[in-house]
Amino acid sequence: MRIGFVSDIHGNFTALEAVLADIKRQGIDQLICLGDTISLGPQPVEALNSLREWNAVTIMGNHDQAILEPENSSQFEIADHLIPDLEWGREQLSDGDLDFIRSFASTHTVRFGNGIELLAFHGSPQSTTHLIQATTPPKMLDEYFAGQAASVFIGGHSHIQLHRRHGNKLILNSGSVGNAFQYAFSPGNPPNLLPWAEYAILEQDGAFLRSDMRRVYFDTDRVVKLVKASGLPGADWWIRQYAKNP
Repeated sequence: MRIGFVSDIHGNFTALEAVLADIKRQGIDQLICLGDTISLGPQPVEALNSLREWNAVTIMGNHDQAILEPENSSQFEIADHLIPDLEWGREQLSDGDLDFIRSFASTHTVRFGNGIELLAFHGSPQSTTHLIQATTPPKMLDEYFAGQAASVFIGGHSHIQLHRRHGNKLILNSGSVGNAFQYAFSPGNPPNLLPWAEYAILEQDGAFLRSDMRRVYFDTDRVVKLVKASGLPGADWWIRQYAKNP
């Protein structure tokens, strides 16, 4: 079984399109999206439609929660300066699109052969806003994964790929499709974006479980053109990230 994992698309359909083209070449059996599908970027509807077309299992992210409950955005740790982009994204959606987002799961379990169980989530199994990084203290990881039967865990939210063993657990992060961060986010330090999309493939092959962290380059010039034409409130940020001559 080969499973593709995408996360943190954030309405960047150009990046998602490049990833899905690579995924198609890899011959995966299932696609799982780990959340934060549409908000912030210029093409929210296209991103959602692709997940539908691929019949992807989709996990609820904190931005997805905020799209459904914009009045509670602070509860989902959405920074104030991102609220206009969040509201713009919601305005692009139909009632059917919102119903689709409501159908997103909080977690998803995959059972591989040889008794290997994987749990997929956004931030942690407990919360969409928990941030798991290479530097997260072991004691905090114990709290996040307490009572879980799985031995392999995969999430998103940090926008940085991760492959970390913790005791007998393997903790993975597929990275971000639409907003791959150069460095981990910290308050007061807006992230710089990298010019590629990230995703992961997990494969059960006999006695082996393989994780493949992948990087796919996409057309950043096209993203800039789409952002400029979109009316997106946060357009300047995208342009500063990707434009050669902003």
